[in-house]
Amino acid sequence: MLYSKYRSKELSWLYFNARVLQEASRKEVPLIERIKFLGIYSNNLDEFFRVRVALLKRLVQLGKDTEFDGTSPRKTLREINRLVKEQGVEFGRTYEQIIRELEAHNVYMLDEKSLNDKQGEYVRRIFEHKVRPKLMPVIISKRRNLPDLKDDAIYLGVILRNHATGKAIYSLLELPVDALGRFFIVPSNERSTCILLLDDVIRFELKDIFYMFDFDEIGAYTFKLTRDAELDIDDDISESYVSAIAQSLEKRKDAPPVRFVYDKEMPDDLLEILLKKLHFTKDDAIIQGGRYHNFKDFMDFPKIGGPDMLYEPLPPLRHEHYPNGKSIFPVLSQRDILLHFPYHSFLHFIDFLREASIDPLVRELKITIYRVAKHSNVMDALINAARNGKKVTAVLELQARFDELPNIKWANKLQDAGVKVIYGVKGLKVHSKLCLVERKEGNRLVRYACVGTGNFNEDSAKVFSDHLLMTAHEGIAKEVASVFDFFDRNYRISRYSHLLVSPFYLRKKLTELINREIKIAKEGGDARLWIKLNNLADYKMIRKLYAARRAGVDVRLNVRGMFSMLPDFDKNSEPIPCIGLIDRLLEHSRFYIIGTGEREKVYIASADLMTRNLDRRVEVACPVYDEKLKNQLKEMFLLQWKDTSAARILDNDLNNHLKKPAKGELPFRSQIEFYNYLDRINQSVLEEEIMDIR
Repeated sequence: MLYSKYRSKELSWLYFNARVLQEASRKEVPLIERIKFLGIYSNNLDEFFRVRVALLKRLVQLGKDTEFDGTSPRKTLREINRLVKEQGVEFGRTYEQIIRELEAHNVYMLDEKSLNDKQGEYVRRIFEHKVRPKLMPVIISKRRNLPDLKDDAIYLGVILRNHATGKAIYSLLELPVDALGRFFIVPSNERSTCILLLDDVIRFELKDIFYMFDFDEIGAYTFKLTRDAELDIDDDISESYVSAIAQSLEKRKDAPPVRFVYDKEMPDDLLEILLKKLHFTKDDAIIQGGRYHNFKDFMDFPKIGGPDMLYEPLPPLRHEHYPNGKSIFPVLSQRDILLHFPYHSFLHFIDFLREASIDPLVRELKITIYRVAKHSNVMDALINAARNGKKVTAVLELQARFDELPNIKWANKLQDAGVKVIYGVKGLKVHSKLCLVERKEGNRLVRYACVGTGNFNEDSAKVFSDHLLMTAHEGIAKEVASVFDFFDRNYRISRYSHLLVSPFYLRKKLTELINREIKIAKEGGDARLWIKLNNLADYKMIRKLYAARRAGVDVRLNVRGMFSMLPDFDKNSEPIPCIGLIDRLLEHSRFYIIGTGEREKVYIASADLMTRNLDRRVEVACPVYDEKLKNQLKEMFLLQWKDTSAARILDNDLNNHLKKPAKGELPFRSQIEFYNYLDRINQSVLEEEIMDIR
């Protein structure tokens, strides 16, 4: 059976998130950072339900099978619910263990019942002056519908009982986390730190909110819900694309719920009325949890305690070839620069845009935008370039999930400044990371291109591991210009000799390159496919990798997230070595190393090997031609392969999915050491070149 050689990408994603959860229990990880991993796990799971589970529920309604593994969506949903509940138990154990370890460091998480008199008085003042003005209770009525509840918020379900009359009043409160934060440090002695969650600040003064009612008993129980986050956009709409997106975002507030998580101590009558009012059914994920939810807020846990409780800072390195206080364009005319974030400073790219915005020789600047920082220097530089008379074009993807509204706001700002804004391509999502500067130098127009694996976002560039190639290579820059021409005139599809562009050529060219390696391996030659990705879920590509391994190709995979392959796919063939990295940084870069010797090709890419990336998005894979830069990427691949402190083998058995590779000698303790090493190597090479010139 075809599907027997593939695993569900949804279930494989859950096991990826389980590896994130494991980081929260690892003693090698500093304590506060372990709390943050709980937050990352929670945030990931929220998005998983909004997108993947919501899609499966739609497939259930349509009666269709899932795309790769052939399992019925209903069966997959049941397995998801089982795994999420199992992981929830592990999450609770991990949280309790962290709380105990915090106490060993004199850091105490208090609740409303453990405050002393001094702390209680402090919390009353905080509640009166900061919290209470933000609270707007909603009384739950049998006759009235509930207001639209947000799927990224925390709510307290409140029940007031009058034992004499036997009556109960039900209410709900949204926690004003956006306005106040989730954590309050309350007074303690000099040797300890005490923290109280906003939830418990409200619980402490709960009676003060409902003083006008006659009750003997009052209680508040946390719950949250998750809604379908897919946008429904009619391709034949008559109104503008921006208006359609905005209307669809409004509809998202009323989207059907897919998950309800609640405090297991919540009384049955309160739970029943909430589920009924929110229209949950038996097919939905209704999950018992602990006292606190929305652990994504724990990503912003206070930075307290000694330096051993946090990761050491990683000050970004200045790239040795990026000039300080001088123009970058003469440098790029002589050599390519490969930036690796966050090890190299993202300010290099900001400086590139800033220089282009004021350089009198620059005529035009073009860029693709998917996600940007909240206070984006990138967008400010584009606006400044337009103000300085440059012709600026921004291809802005409005359907960047959960960033749709900020992108609409940025689109308006850009247009007000005179920037030409292109809203992607109808029927395709623009996910490529491209920037192009055209500069008049003498009598000719020279192009400078930037092609990356990650978004032009200075916030994510601090925590995501990504690459950005800056080049003046005529062939690459010309083809980047051709991609922008396609954005402007969708009927103009160019031929490419350097870039691999989806949905037109990327799948076809990768298939050809894999077939070439298969042929060489069958002829007894050395053949290689080393691939680093976020997700591997396209079954046609997986079949090609299976065929390559059978033929004797050296296939090695580093896949962080979704992983639909079965490494041990054939009892007559060697398993495919596969690892997945979960560490301090989010491994986000994608690159392909294909072939050996003179035929070796190295590409950095915006594309994972998923059907959506290959067939339904505009993605770009860019060749790296400089031998030193190619060697850097190969060394990085091998370094991660050997780093047993972070690497985990992706095993066939989903219940035994984390096995450490055999211990090897580590040349470096971390990637930052590796890049310091490369800088020293490059510096010595530069000194040798200077000596040769002399």
